[in-house]
Amino acid sequence: MRGTASHDNAKRRPARRFVLAYRGGRNHQGRIMCRNIKTLFNFEPPATDDEVEAASLQFVRKLSGFTKPSRANEDAFHAAVEQVAAISRELLSRLQTNAPAKDRAQEAAKAKARTAKRFAT
Repeated sequence: MRGTASHDNAKRRPARRFVLAYRGGRNHQGRIMCRNIKTLFNFEPPATDDEVEAASLQFVRKLSGFTKPSRANEDAFHAAVEQVAAISRELLSRLQTNAPAKDRAQEAAKAKARTAKRFAT
């Protein structure tokens, strides 16, 4: 079978799926992937458990390329989200800084201004 068209296509398919997974922020199924994992450290008030879990979910989605895992991968996917969230909480509790805490409203306004400047026509 070596050198046949079907063999060559089979070899290329995984690489093609990998490229499509990151083209335009879409996964290989054409669904929009997360493109931005927000900073959670040094905010007043501190990040909530919901925010940590949402960031963990985004991280695992980005790594796996799945917005929603198949049934076969569901347990591994959710276990990874839980583990990343637990380690993230530990990291956030151990980090130290002398910088003043950031204000969420100010940071959101800065991000909005950057986006407006970036996509201005």
